[in-house]
Amino acid sequence: MQSQLDVQPLDSRQFLLAVKRVADSLSYGTDRSPFLGQGLEYVQSRRYEPGDPVKSIDWRVTARTGKTHVKQHETPRQMPVWLAVDTSASMALASRPPGKYGLALQVAGGLALASIDRVSPVGVLGIGGRDLRIQPSLSRDVLLQWFHGLRSYRFDEPTHLAARLLSLEPSLRQRALVVVLSDFHDPDALAAMKVLGARHDVIALVFRDPAEEMLHGAGLFRAREVESGRELLAHGRHLLSSSERLTEAFKRASIDHFLIYTDRPFLGAVRHFLRARGVFKRR
Repeated sequence: MQSQLDVQPLDSRQFLLAVKRVADSLSYGTDRSPFLGQGLEYVQSRRYEPGDPVKSIDWRVTARTGKTHVKQHETPRQMPVWLAVDTSASMALASRPPGKYGLALQVAGGLALASIDRVSPVGVLGIGGRDLRIQPSLSRDVLLQWFHGLRSYRFDEPTHLAARLLSLEPSLRQRALVVVLSDFHDPDALAAMKVLGARHDVIALVFRDPAEEMLHGAGLFRAREVESGRELLAHGRHLLSSSERLTEAFKRASIDHFLIYTDRPFLGAVRHFLRARGVFKRR
């Protein structure tokens, strides 16, 4: 029986349509590989060695140098993509549907579909209270299973962003792309992302709701953090500057990030952001 605290921001059909729309918009190409071998893209030519196939001979270089050379090509490589999805209570804030959580789930699903279409296996890591970790897979069936499981969220779920990212790092045996989709209410998050970023590509997609910017001029007031129950004194102007402070913190930590506001168009800008990084390229 579903708890009264459980909420589904979109029904199944609406959710899948939204995910496919995001996937179509965020279409991107494969990763570039540093490895050389038999692939699709020419890299360089080298001297012929016994056993090299005749069909790989570079006749132009051979004719110019008078010595037999063969072509080397880039070997296609599938970089695993990990989507770290924040399911904690603060993501439930929604001044309009689908809110931060619903939008984050749509973007995560769109990135997953686009990655699978480009033959990059996708793994999923829950960074809220629920224990969710799905190993990288190219199976759309697996993808749909976690899609539907994550549509429900709770208003009392804590955040474990930093701890979950640090637990993921030792298990990554090859370079991976880790996309963290969160509002980043965990104060230790950036330190954990720096650790992960030492060996992997790490991107932060930061979700903000207009309601978080509506307390300007409110002065001092007492509040309770939904994820921990901790009581605190807050100031309206302090909250208003939170996006700016977070942006500065990401810059100081050298972590690529993009702010997604729930009340503003974002798909075109996110697509440009991903391509500008050089991780995602057109074929």
